[in-house]
Amino acid sequence: MVVNDEKNAVLVLENGSVYYGYSHGAQTRTCGEICFNTGMTGYQEIFTDPSYYGQTIVMTNVHLGNYGALESETESSNSSIRGVVCRNFSNSHSRRLANESLESFLITRGIPCISGIDTRKLVREIRSEGAMNCVISTKDTSISECMDLLKLTPSMVGLELSSSVSTKEIYYVGNEKSPIRVAVIDFGIKKSILHNLALRNIYLCIFPMDTSWERIMEFQPDGFFLSNGPGDPSVMGSSVELVQKIAALGRPIFGICLGHQMLALAHGIPTYKMDKGHRGLNQPVLNLQTGRAEITSQNHGFSVVDPSKWTNELVEMTHRNLNDNTVEGIRIVGRPFFSVQYHPEASPGPHDSRYLFDQFFELLVKHKN
Repeated sequence: MVVNDEKNAVLVLENGSVYYGYSHGAQTRTCGEICFNTGMTGYQEIFTDPSYYGQTIVMTNVHLGNYGALESETESSNSSIRGVVCRNFSNSHSRRLANESLESFLITRGIPCISGIDTRKLVREIRSEGAMNCVISTKDTSISECMDLLKLTPSMVGLELSSSVSTKEIYYVGNEKSPIRVAVIDFGIKKSILHNLALRNIYLCIFPMDTSWERIMEFQPDGFFLSNGPGDPSVMGSSVELVQKIAALGRPIFGICLGHQMLALAHGIPTYKMDKGHRGLNQPVLNLQTGRAEITSQNHGFSVVDPSKWTNELVEMTHRNLNDNTVEGIRIVGRPFFSVQYHPEASPGPHDSRYLFDQFFELLVKHKN
């Protein structure tokens, strides 16, 4: 369903491709890296996931907006994406619990959307040519102005973005009387991750990523959690140094997504920009320790390099992607440190990997002083 009877919005790719469609959401012009998500549900959680900061999302599911939006399903207080691209956009929704329509949700958060796009063709183009910047304009269709904006937009490579989404103030989550205390380094954390940690009776202190070492240690944590987040991990030198200080303590560490990459970098394992990245709810991963396969929820455009290039013998791969054999998890031999590239909280997505939160809790109990 569309509001307008003529295609009055435009999507322009960095390679010069132009797609015309119908405008929804905020009437504006934005620029960001275009990527696609293969999930059939969970668009609201995706649009509020801080890891998507600076990106325009192509939703491969044909229908968007048919179940509206619910405030409790947001993953952060702010929107992180630059725009949305879809095939069919619905202004009406059938879920009684919904607080508002997706149209209203997008307008409130300043997110433009373009529908009526042949998303199969667009995704094939991204798959063939790799990630690139794009412009969505829902207020005019000046191709030349869009191309001028693209020339001024930097590549995602070399961009530090976590400081734009990390919390600005320290806050607490969970039972303050719990004997287990974990310091969370916020590079752009999702609410559902904190929820899963708190469910295991862990008292959490969430720190801005630039918090001083002395302030973090005032909390007297039993362990550390390194969160997800956006941007190129290879340029986050101060955060890598912080993780190295944390590792020197020997207390349990659990990292997810960007946090996984931070743990790898802190142990001398480089990262790289992927051609297309992994974004969706159906990524198959093999747990090399148990031999069991997991269907996982993922959102990342950077990855840890192949184990053949590792120089630290204490780093061991624990999980492998069954589609392209990329690294999905590591552990540090002889230390209570582990991390995964994917999202075990799976909001949205399957719950195959939530055992990892239990694994972290068991390490916290085992190593508590």
